[in-house]
Amino acid sequence: MGLVYGSDEWEKAYQEEVAKRMESEPKPYIYFTPEWVALYEKAIQEDATYKELAKNWEGSVALHVEKATQYGLDIDLYILLDLWHGDCRKARIVPPEVGEAGDFVITGSADRWMEVGRGQLDPVKGMMQGKLRLKGDLPTIVRYVKAAVRLTELSNMVGGKYPDELTPEEVEGLRSTVKDLADRFLGITV
Repeated sequence: MGLVYGSDEWEKAYQEEVAKRMESEPKPYIYFTPEWVALYEKAIQEDATYKELAKNWEGSVALHVEKATQYGLDIDLYILLDLWHGDCRKARIVPPEVGEAGDFVITGSADRWMEVGRGQLDPVKGMMQGKLRLKGDLPTIVRYVKAAVRLTELSNMVGGKYPDELTPEEVEGLRSTVKDLADRFLGITV
């Protein structure tokens, strides 16, 4: 039985898992893994440019990465960014029901998210073109377009290994990571 998201036990176990993975996993970290999300969180928290651009932003943003079994992503992943007045209070991989309850949910295939991360797709243009789907108020996102672009730039600056760059062995490792996350932290049996 997995832990209950939002509980102190969940947060403690999640942080312990992230710390363990940051010590044991080779760098660069694979995109969409807990250790990559932790680096992304730190980059947002430490970025003065983002803080200024998002100083009036209020609301959580869930990045919904759709299942892509060819990359070892056997379930949809939700990366929840708890953003408030230029601060990233936390970034976590969360259960689907928590991600879907975000103030803004941006959904895309793993391939689309990799295009965003590589700077090949502007996220706001992607939403307007239907390449990424938004649940939430588009005018609010557009009002903070520079902050959204900065989040994308930070993702690129964090770097990492994209799922489409993985060897077959690494894909199986990612599949194992996702299964463990699903069982322990997301309340999903894979």
